[in-house]
Amino acid sequence: MTVWDTTYYGNTVRAWLFALLLMAVVMVVLKLLTGVILRRLSAFAKKTKTELDDLVADLIARTKLFFLLIVSIYFATFALSLPQTATRVITTVAMLALLIQAAIWASGFISFWLTRQMKRKLEEDAATATTYSALRFLSKLIVWSAVLLLVLDNLGVDITTLVAGLGVGGIAVALAVQNILGDLFASLSIVLDKPFVIGDFIIVGDLLGTVEKIGLKTTRVRSLYGEQLVFSNNDLLQSRIRNYKRMFERRIVFHFGVTYQTPYEKLAAIPDLVREIVEAQEKARFDRAHFKEYGDFSLNFEVVYYVQVPDYNVYMDIQQAINLAIYKRFEDEEIGFAYPTQTIYMKEEEASIPALERKEPPK
Repeated sequence: MTVWDTTYYGNTVRAWLFALLLMAVVMVVLKLLTGVILRRLSAFAKKTKTELDDLVADLIARTKLFFLLIVSIYFATFALSLPQTATRVITTVAMLALLIQAAIWASGFISFWLTRQMKRKLEEDAATATTYSALRFLSKLIVWSAVLLLVLDNLGVDITTLVAGLGVGGIAVALAVQNILGDLFASLSIVLDKPFVIGDFIIVGDLLGTVEKIGLKTTRVRSLYGEQLVFSNNDLLQSRIRNYKRMFERRIVFHFGVTYQTPYEKLAAIPDLVREIVEAQEKARFDRAHFKEYGDFSLNFEVVYYVQVPDYNVYMDIQQAINLAIYKRFEDEEIGFAYPTQTIYMKEEEASIPALERKEPPK
């Protein structure tokens, strides 16, 4: 019997050498194959605008050497006659390697997708980076927690009790930090749903200002008076928010009154006069002007028009121009603006004395 036929652990030296050679061949082939595919796919991805090829190239680049080695060893065992225990151990190790590599691929997919989303939103909302980083951490935590449980299950650990314990412990932790978790999920909701972004002018209740920062727990707003307002994200989403940055145009309603001494002809001409003044403004769209009511001391008019840009300063400039034009036109037309006045009419009557009480003068 030659040395090649010597048996070790149930297999000849020839069989061991063949298995070792098979392992090396599979390892080299897998390594070369992944390298060639990665290079060609990366070069192709640079020429296209789709993101699918970029994703596949990124996932291939994340394929670890230990995974290729374990896969090579697993295929090499088919050339050997191993005990059932050894076969079970190798199969378990291969399964664990596959689970870990799958977790790495899943983490890569999450990072790839969130990074692309963050780049798209970063220009309009600088807080996106912070919140997407938190979202990436939570997603990876969930992925690796699931993989850990699967690994323990493959190792023969009874995870039923562990999962139940984690569930009870998770409920206790969630109750203890429910406010923090509420603000955290509210932050994710703000980033994903976009009720407002940095730079928007919002009103919450009787507080108003420009959004400066959207954090994981709070949102900070710079008020018109200069101070910084800090809102809890959870409380903020439970409030009614008016976002003036999202307006396409601004609706304006204003009133004025003229005196009761205004002649009928001039009174009837006021709506057309106001229409002419409003339509003369470049960014204003006239809606209506009406003689609304009889006031205590004035004949009241109501005017409605739209400013076709949401900017507040533009609105104030247009309103000022309209007010000045109305004042000048009324002055030219001799129409008087009303102001609080009262007119008291007094009538003097001669005192009368009853006839029975009159006394004749002495003769």
